[in-house]
Amino acid sequence: MVSKAALIATGIRDDGVREILGLEIGDSESFAAWEDFFKGLKGRGLKGVLWVISDSHAGLVEAARKPFQGVAWQRCRVHLLRNLLGHTPSRHRAEVAAPAKRIFQAPDLAEARRQLAALVARFETIAPKAVACLEEGFEGTVSVTVLPEKYRRRLRTTNMSERLNEEIRRRERVIRIFPGVASAHRLVGALLVEQHEAWAGQRDLDRDEFHEWFATRHPAGPPSEKVVSLS
Repeated sequence: MVSKAALIATGIRDDGVREILGLEIGDSESFAAWEDFFKGLKGRGLKGVLWVISDSHAGLVEAARKPFQGVAWQRCRVHLLRNLLGHTPSRHRAEVAAPAKRIFQAPDLAEARRQLAALVARFETIAPKAVACLEEGFEGTVSVTVLPEKYRRRLRTTNMSERLNEEIRRRERVIRIFPGVASAHRLVGALLVEQHEAWAGQRDLDRDEFHEWFATRHPAGPPSEKVVSLS
């Protein structure tokens, strides 16, 4: 038996509709595997990527920045909070969790930095590893702070992808062992086609509102075929 990884990209277009962007069954989640995957997406016509939302997998982030130069990266806040609390002594986890959540829920970058400074001052001697983890991951978690509040909730975590992965795993566990890569691709691909069709009638962004927001920062004009989230 040989272990394989299913690399999946989902996105939100500038008109607010989610879609499946691609699937590849690879040997691992290495930088090389993600780089080939993203090159394939770009070769098929993916362009105008504004944000990449993922966990802190170094290979994925580095690979995404090569074909999509200038893209903003949003680190999943759920994953960072989990890592942060993992570095916190158990008796202080509740104390650290509350101010950390205030950082993630700050209305703007200035307030997020103020809350970060307060947490660092309070816990740098009590939980130094946790503080170091938060400082290292801070910039990546505040990328979407520039967006209107109602859109941040959609784009600040990888929950959309995690739910999709859970559904795939639920079906995959029934089979357990695939006879080959092609059979795995057929099953996962069929599930993704089904999900893609289910998303067709849903909108996560208001096109006009998003274009108005975008125009205030890019006077040259609104985005064209922009993919807002890639996770």
